[in-house]
Amino acid sequence: MDSYPRQRARTRGFRLGAPRSFSISPDGERVVFLRSRSGTDASTCLWVLDLTSARETCIADPADLLSDAEALPPEERARRERLREVAAGITDYALDRDGHVAVFALSGTPYVVPLDTSIAPAVIDAPGPVIDPRPDPTGTVCAYVSSHALYVAPIGPGSARRLAPSEAVSASDDGQVTWGLADFIAAEEFDRMRGFWWLADGSGLLVERCDASPVDRWWIADPAHPEQAPREHRYPSAGSANADLSLWLVLLQDPSTDATSSTVEVMWDHDAFPYLVHVSVPPQGHPLATVLSRDQRTQVILEIDPVSGDTRVLREREDPAWVEAAPGTPTRTPDGRLVEVVADRECDTYRLVVDDQPVSPVGLQVEAVIEAGATDVLVVASADPITPSLHRISYAGEVTRVRGTIGEADTYGMVHGRRAAGVLLTSTTTLDSTATTVDVWRGEDHLATIESLAETPLITPRVQVFTVGERHVRTGVIFPADHVPGSRRLPVIMSPYGGPHARMMLAAGLSFGTDQWLADQGYCVIVADGRGTPGRGPAWDRSVRGDLASPALEDQVAALEAVAEMFPRDIDTSRVGIRGWSFGGYLAALAVLRRPDVFHAAVAGAPVTEWRLYDTGYTERYLGLPQEEPENYDRSSLLPLAANLTRPLLIIHGLADDNVVVAHTLHLSSALLAAGRPHAVLPLTGVTHMTPQEVVAENLLRAEVDFFGEALRGGRD
Repeated sequence: MDSYPRQRARTRGFRLGAPRSFSISPDGERVVFLRSRSGTDASTCLWVLDLTSARETCIADPADLLSDAEALPPEERARRERLREVAAGITDYALDRDGHVAVFALSGTPYVVPLDTSIAPAVIDAPGPVIDPRPDPTGTVCAYVSSHALYVAPIGPGSARRLAPSEAVSASDDGQVTWGLADFIAAEEFDRMRGFWWLADGSGLLVERCDASPVDRWWIADPAHPEQAPREHRYPSAGSANADLSLWLVLLQDPSTDATSSTVEVMWDHDAFPYLVHVSVPPQGHPLATVLSRDQRTQVILEIDPVSGDTRVLREREDPAWVEAAPGTPTRTPDGRLVEVVADRECDTYRLVVDDQPVSPVGLQVEAVIEAGATDVLVVASADPITPSLHRISYAGEVTRVRGTIGEADTYGMVHGRRAAGVLLTSTTTLDSTATTVDVWRGEDHLATIESLAETPLITPRVQVFTVGERHVRTGVIFPADHVPGSRRLPVIMSPYGGPHARMMLAAGLSFGTDQWLADQGYCVIVADGRGTPGRGPAWDRSVRGDLASPALEDQVAALEAVAEMFPRDIDTSRVGIRGWSFGGYLAALAVLRRPDVFHAAVAGAPVTEWRLYDTGYTERYLGLPQEEPENYDRSSLLPLAANLTRPLLIIHGLADDNVVVAHTLHLSSALLAAGRPHAVLPLTGVTHMTPQEVVAENLLRAEVDFFGEALRGGRD
């Protein structure tokens, strides 16, 4: 008989079979998307939805194109790790400007397929396995990365030719230099997965050159296979050297012949601004690049001349804590105005700004820009962090929430999507449902619904939402499905993430499936988004500057105490466990080390234990440089707290994790052992930072339940 843990594992968290990665053709006639053929099929296909007939057609299926098992180049495996990609097959694609052809890579081979015919995908010439193939705007040639170099190849007959490095700039290139790939920090911390960009007219490309040789050399080993050599991994830990980055303008004489006319470096002060955060090529105006200082307190937006490579500063932003670029920004309006999202500290609001003028109202937190149109900007925003949704904000400041298929009776729902050519695609979720509904609209007319083939979870979460404590912490409470209020006092499991960049309290029932299953094992599960989690404004985010431990932990305690007051006959605060992964794992371990009076057991998955071992981009944003502000690292570290452990602690870590390396767990375990503190460590062979799949994932959940069942059996101590 199937179980929820088994179902969740084999469906990869119910992501298989769900449509994603949507594009709307410039003529407004088609929607392109990715989807596997069932809720248990990990091989993702490329689909086209014809908006005239509302018919879906699979135009590229890995089963038809691959004769052997999928074999990925190392760069593609790294890209998928940074994206936390759990599927196989076609996991990304790119269209030409007019939406006539799609290009994708499958098992390292580049393919092209027309969107408006029944012609099968054709192979594009390549010297070896490729990553990130992208057609030029005209659909004539395709650029991609192979063996750390940038190539361009005809879409049709003809041979590929290397563009970068050219002979003029290759003298210093060695095994640590890449062209056209996003560097580790850009991909992991700045959500920039690309390393090259076509100019709007196809006359050339902007290309990132990354020299990782200054970065410390770490090694990722597989102890279960001692016959295998460790894998080298360049990891920039806090306070250490980052990769040397530069941006180059590569111009083509004739795109059809691949010949280069010049290779010019795009210049800025690299010492002052070492991070290349974002590059965009709007259809109108010159390309834009966003660069950032090492301390992340100063951000500069550069305009790049697409002929000479010269730059000029368009905007400079400063913040005493840090500056962040919202997804989709900076960009331009059709008439060339600059669109940004700016942290307005005076009114504590992330505001949409057009040519330095705020156009969104105070209190509406703008999180991302989807499209800047002729009359308005489509953004993701919310007044409540639980319900980030699409909003249209006119240039006159009028705000309209896009409801998608949220019904009037739905208290909590959110809508994301895409817009182009007068067509709007909405992806709708609600708190009381595990379904995601994808609809396509033209004005008020509903054109089609894109079918989801994902399995329906065996569990439907029942989440009660509260705003608790003096800081109004958004909190979810989940009881067993069969719980009768006041009938028994249940042990508690806190299930947070609790840190920057991610929130758990969202209007999407599917995200609470595991919490409901845990609750059904006889627990009250509490999910709380404290200070530092997104969606509450600049002051809320920046309250963790200098201390990643205290605010996050205090807000978990506050949420627990508030829920206990609301349900005095339903929860037992003498039996409280806490669980989490990544930052959530850090928070779980922190809880039993610092507040054993409140938390009685913890499961810490892939925890950061010593922030000096975590990467520069994330850690230095919140704690500064360890050479300059060591006290911030000391107060946020778990290692000095090892002697405090008096509660059961289970630490879980993947041995192949190249983000939170297993050294974090080993250092904490050694400190606990030195202090004579019993604990348990569960190593996961071959598992990265992504939660493991299939049988391991299923059994991990069961292991957690068994651990909490034993650890919380007594209570009242």
